[in-house]
Amino acid sequence: MFSLQKKIAAILWLVFFQYSYSQNAGTLFPFNDKSLSLDERVNDLIGRMTPEEKTSQMLNDAPAVSSLNIPAYNWWNECLHGVGRSGYKVTVFPQAIGLAATFDEEGMKLMGDITSDEARAIYNESNRNGKGGLQYQGLTFWTPNINIFRDPRWGRGQETYGEDPFLTSRMGMAMVNGLQGNNPNYLKVSACAKHFAVHSGPEPGRNKFNVAVDDYDLWDTYLPAFKALVVDAKVSGVMCAYNRFEGQPCCGNDLLMTDILRNQWNFKGYVTSDCGAVEDFYRNHKTHANAADAAADAVLHGTDLECGEAYHALMEAIKNKSITEKDIDISVKRLFMLRFRLGMFDSIKNGPYDAISLTNLESKSHQQHALKMAHESMVLLKNKNGILPLSSKFKKIVIIGPNADNKEILLGNYNGVPSTIITLLNGLKLKPNIEIIYKKGTDYISSKHEEVEDALSAAKTSDLVIFVGGISPRLEGESGDAGNDNLEGFSGGDRTNISLPMVQTEFMKKIKATGIPLVFINMSGGAVGFEWEVKNADAIIQAWYGGQSSGKAIADILTGDYNPSGRLPVSFYKNTDELPPIEDYSMTNRTYRYFKGEVLYPFGFGLSYTKFSYNWETMPLQSYSQNDTIQFSIRVTNVGKLSGDEVVQAYIVYPGGDKLPLKELHQFKRLKIDKKSNQLVTMNIPVSSLLKWNDEKAGMKLYPGEYQLKVGSNSTDQRLYKKFKIN
Repeated sequence: MFSLQKKIAAILWLVFFQYSYSQNAGTLFPFNDKSLSLDERVNDLIGRMTPEEKTSQMLNDAPAVSSLNIPAYNWWNECLHGVGRSGYKVTVFPQAIGLAATFDEEGMKLMGDITSDEARAIYNESNRNGKGGLQYQGLTFWTPNINIFRDPRWGRGQETYGEDPFLTSRMGMAMVNGLQGNNPNYLKVSACAKHFAVHSGPEPGRNKFNVAVDDYDLWDTYLPAFKALVVDAKVSGVMCAYNRFEGQPCCGNDLLMTDILRNQWNFKGYVTSDCGAVEDFYRNHKTHANAADAAADAVLHGTDLECGEAYHALMEAIKNKSITEKDIDISVKRLFMLRFRLGMFDSIKNGPYDAISLTNLESKSHQQHALKMAHESMVLLKNKNGILPLSSKFKKIVIIGPNADNKEILLGNYNGVPSTIITLLNGLKLKPNIEIIYKKGTDYISSKHEEVEDALSAAKTSDLVIFVGGISPRLEGESGDAGNDNLEGFSGGDRTNISLPMVQTEFMKKIKATGIPLVFINMSGGAVGFEWEVKNADAIIQAWYGGQSSGKAIADILTGDYNPSGRLPVSFYKNTDELPPIEDYSMTNRTYRYFKGEVLYPFGFGLSYTKFSYNWETMPLQSYSQNDTIQFSIRVTNVGKLSGDEVVQAYIVYPGGDKLPLKELHQFKRLKIDKKSNQLVTMNIPVSSLLKWNDEKAGMKLYPGEYQLKVGSNSTDQRLYKKFKIN
């Protein structure tokens, strides 16, 4: 009897609870009760929604559901290298490819944490002002881009962490961990691994292109970073790609979406389409008859959210029975589960991140870290006769080129806007006892005779010329963003070749003819084939698109206030003559792992103003089996005259045969070492990480045979070497 009375009382309380709170705007339901589990809360909410309300929440611009006090929410937000497009002044770090050049996992994680601080501050302020449903004001960020930069012509390669799956995995995981935080109950913000999968150009055909690769390349190159972020970093979101894979659109792909992502990797988070990707099913891929068919198929394959218009047809799909309301429920639950994990249905001021305010934006510590990452991203490629750092004999310097004083290009793409942007011209002017003269000289791909002559005249009176050239995110980038269709060497966001635009090289040839020392600063989102400059410039620095502090970072390196330490996350090829067509996704003769030709500069390369020696402390064993770990220790000593950072890189050379890589990065560590000091670094490589796809087995296999461990400062440097066997 007592138990029955309790049940009746509970029912009466629930009825009263719902009735009393439904009479005002502050309606509370069981899903607002934090004492319930997330499953209970989400199930309660979804159980109160109509089919129309459910499908409306599967659009990136989700409307409010007033009957349940669910506010409008726009899922689309960006933070590729700092909060993007918010309208607030924020901290802007180097473009993603520059961040990869730091080889700094700890710095990357802190950058993600700083970015999420600024993101939370903007979100909190927007909610206080009643603008929480606006685009670029939310907490769901479509970052990072972990596609492999397999071809230097791809314009969006600048958004990635380079050509190597291991480096991409480690930097991507650090970014996700920094963004999402470590609170056991709440996400700080939501990260999203994109674009799943096998997606890296060409840009002009991305909405209709079909990719076909064998299983080996799929598992060896295109999937490892996604697996690392999904399985290890627990990324909360995934974005599916525009293209088809093996004939099926990626957002409706049996193998990628159902078998691998949901079943093998057990991904429980939400999947969003790339913007317009589901519409591509019927408009460009021609795999589906109409919006209703496309929308139903995408949802059934686990695409929970659409950035586009096709999901407006989901009610039609329900009516024609190509999908059921229960199928819709699965996706809607994933979407609301994430919003609950972000604290969106809890009282403001009660969450762990609700107190973060706008005072965090561009704080001193944030700006200092932006400078630190810019410093670490710059790669010194050449330093003939130790011309750098600049000595006191260079009292009058002429700085020339299209990127010498261009603030816009330093921000890359998918960027925010800071209060202050330091160009190289600005940065050098801050240095004492140097007379700086600026002349533009040339544009990117064209020049005016009078500007060229004016710059040459100024150069002839100087002690040194610094040419700051390269390209621009307005020339290379995402299709539709980069306006390059009618320009030689560029097409639809991509490059058709990787040569430095001829007008810049021709100008530098004229400088060379004067006998005046020439320093070349290249800014680009990927490899540039500057063959003449490698032979003729006195020094070369690869500066990427270095963010708000780019100019100060380069100036500090030029003058010796910072010892350069960046490393190339991509191979710098001479040209594209030896590369397969960009449309070919086979990894044969691509990247340092499979390219058999000669390059200008290898993956992992970067010079320093000091020197380091390597010595074994503990050597690897002679043989290993699959469950073992290859462990070794190295003593790295700074034997030069300056303190500096070294990036220790460990590569595995595989046995010959099959399609195994020529070599492959398996560990790295950035070390800061004072002059005449040393550090001990211990590295662990699980033997299981050496498994490769095997067609006969239709799965991963550990290939027996003789392997080699090579440790050095880049992919061609062999400071330490050890053979070992896999049984």
